[in-house]
Amino acid sequence: MKSATLGMNSKLVHGGHHPDGSGAVNVPIYQTSTFAFESAAHGAALFAGEEKGYIYTRMGNPTIHALEESVADLEGGVGAIATASGMGAVSTVYMALLDQGAHMVGTASVYGPSRGFVEKHLSRFGVESTFVDTTCLDNIREAVRPNTKLIYVESPSNPAMQVTDIAGAAQIAHENGCMLAVDNTFASPYLQRPLALGADIVLHSVTKFINGHADVVGGIVVVKDEEVLARLHNVMIHLGGNMDPHQAFLVIRGLKTLGVRVERAQEGAGKIARWLEAHPKVESVRYIGLPSHPQHELAKRQMSGFGAMIAFELKGGLDAGRTLMDNVRLATLAVSLGGVETLIEHPASMTHASMSREAREAAGFSDGLVRYSVGIEDAADLIADLEQALAKV
Repeated sequence: MKSATLGMNSKLVHGGHHPDGSGAVNVPIYQTSTFAFESAAHGAALFAGEEKGYIYTRMGNPTIHALEESVADLEGGVGAIATASGMGAVSTVYMALLDQGAHMVGTASVYGPSRGFVEKHLSRFGVESTFVDTTCLDNIREAVRPNTKLIYVESPSNPAMQVTDIAGAAQIAHENGCMLAVDNTFASPYLQRPLALGADIVLHSVTKFINGHADVVGGIVVVKDEEVLARLHNVMIHLGGNMDPHQAFLVIRGLKTLGVRVERAQEGAGKIARWLEAHPKVESVRYIGLPSHPQHELAKRQMSGFGAMIAFELKGGLDAGRTLMDNVRLATLAVSLGGVETLIEHPASMTHASMSREAREAAGFSDGLVRYSVGIEDAADLIADLEQALAKV
């Protein structure tokens, strides 16, 4: 059955699997480093790109390809590149599109290493960058220069939970002859499809919602143009950042339940966010499903749900946040997100510690912000856990 006729959950379950005659219900793990050629001529034709097939797992593998095909279909791209980590996906995009002297515009409130890699490493090779509040499209327009090659947006953003108008950002990018890449990790393709909104590239840390079980690190890049896909794939091969076949098998397994996990987690997140917003010890709550969120209406237009990520700040600031994090019993104090288990962390000292305080404040979040990734536990139990921890603040 053609995937175009299937609903999202049917695609999640069946995507990328092409039965091989063995009767295997799941995609087999092709745990091999290299592949045999039928002849010397066949090997030469594969290396020349004249025939399709597999050569070496760093360059391609059937298990990895099944995952790539499935996610590309979910996002509406022509193909995908699975990488060893989320930062492998980010690095592949940067290295492929940012030559010496190139400039990029990025979301200020972005995953810390995504910003740090440009500012601390690519800058050594003449790459320039400007990070702005991309929720205001005028900020993007004003930041674009003649040498801008890439606009890089994370929406919803990490950890400030800001939502950027992807269609508007795409228009600015294309008017200025550059590409728009969107980190879609917080939403997943289940809730948001940036390519359909005009983006050229979408990427994920599949460690998060796509895998969803806190047992795999990985990334993926999806592209809607064949030429750009080939360019990025060539860079990934030379960087050596490919995903492992067993990694890919586990992510395929996790992907099948993405829909039910996201639906369950965001249902709980909505209840918890509303409870937090009414709590007397809570200063502010950032959940895009709340009408109080500044981009709530935009999120309703470009997303099909509000997700499971909450950021909030207590009236006691950083000290109060630390007390809360040290006293939760059901939520786990750990970085990462998007798993079946609820996680709580402190961005300023953990995931975004590489950013200066000034940069964090300019990006829209203070040292007191707490990030809360809602899992699939019972919402009543998570609220009770937060309540007993807040009683100690």
